[in-house]
Order: sequence, then structure tokens, then C-alpha cells
Amino acid sequence: MQEKVLLLYEEGGSYKIESVWATKIGENYRIDNVPFFAKNIALDDIVSVENDNGELYFDSLIEASGNSVIQLVVFDESKVESVGAELVKLGCGWEGSHIKNLISVNIPKDKSYSDVKNFLEVGEKQKKWEYQEACLVFK
Repeated sequence: MQEKVLLLYEEGGSYKIESVWATKIGENYRIDNVPFFAKNIALDDIVSVENDNGELYFDSLIEASGNSVIQLVVFDESKVESVGAELVKLGCGWEGSHIKNLISVNIPKDKSYSDVKNFLEVGEKQKKWEYQEACLVFK
């Protein structure tokens, strides 16, 4: 059964909360979607939580999945699907957010980051998007 795990992150000098779906694995939880705002957490990471009045807050990383996360803002909202399709061709997964031009990208642990990085750099130089490396794992 999936439950919401709350991730605390800093933005513009203040703290905010993002929720992600997670599945209980023993005493811990496996992250089931790619974070849009929080850093240093990736899809399939195993985390511990603190239960605060029924709300589950991220406590610590128990086991890293080896996946990496890129958070990408596509300037032309109508191009989000085609950008996502290109990322899929590179072996990545992606999710759209409630902010229509913001996507989070999962780079599986068995994929090389160099091809993805080249794609991201070219698009950023062409002013198609901005991206940030939210959680990188290098082999």
C-alpha cells in the first residue's frame, strides 16, 4: 500500500514540504516517484520516516537506489511531451508536475549520465530549458 512521505526542502531561504508516494518495506519506505523539488532523494531509495501525528516525514536515507534525479523547467510548455520523449529515448523516465512546464527526470542506475548531460547542456545553451542536478550518483 502506498503512503505519502513528506520531504522538507529549502527554497528562497524558507522551508517547504513536498510529498512523494512510498511503499512500506519492513520498518522503512521505498520512494515510488521522482521528487520535483527536494534534493538528494531518488526513485527507489529506501528511507526511514518519523511519524508526527499520522504524517510521515523523511528522517534518513537507509539505502540509495543508485538512480539520479534531474529537475527540468521547459520554457515552452507545449514542448514538455517531446522533451520527455527524448529523455525516454536516452533511457530515462520522467514525471510531469502540477506546474505544467516542470518535470522530474529519473536516470536509472544502469544508464550513463554523459549522454543525458550532453542533451541537457545543448537544450540549456539553446535556451529551451533550465535544469538542476537534484540527486546525482556516479558509477
